[in-house]
Amino acid sequence: MDALLRLLLRFLVVPLGYIAGMLATMVVVVVGYWQLGELLSNVTEMELFAVMEALLMASLALAALVTTMWLVATIGILFAEAFAIRAWLYHTANGAISAFVGAQLFTPDAGDTLLFDGDLYILAAGLAGGLAYWAVAGWSAGFWKPVWPAPQPALPPAPTASALPPPAPPSAPQPPAP
Repeated sequence: MDALLRLLLRFLVVPLGYIAGMLATMVVVVVGYWQLGELLSNVTEMELFAVMEALLMASLALAALVTTMWLVATIGILFAEAFAIRAWLYHTANGAISAFVGAQLFTPDAGDTLLFDGDLYILAAGLAGGLAYWAVAGWSAGFWKPVWPAPQPALPPAPTASALPPPAPPSAPQPPAP
């Protein structure tokens, strides 16, 4: 029964970790690569709606990119769940590698000569996403392996002096054999 409850809990915790990892990935790309603070600081009131519309459309493209990255990360997540790998280093490396591979899979059209110099931001986004996933779900990966060991049964109390049998009387010395 305990294993069934842990399995059901994994069905809840893993998607929450997945969402947390995707959000952390998006935040790193938006704040780091797009430099959102610098972009919005120079916007006049007239340009604000145009910039917000452009950010909305770019966010949809970013969501597609992040989804591609995390689809690759699903392989590592399933591996971690199957073998109960709980190391934070594994999950952050899984995030970084899958983000890089996912970004390479998400290429522009063949005719475009778009120069993308954000590989460092992609790796940083993957590291942040992997760490966020580990913080929510990865630290307790593997439903069949309990996080905390079962408590050991308590030892019975030591017998008191009154409960011990009386000592045996000293035996008489034996005469030597001739």
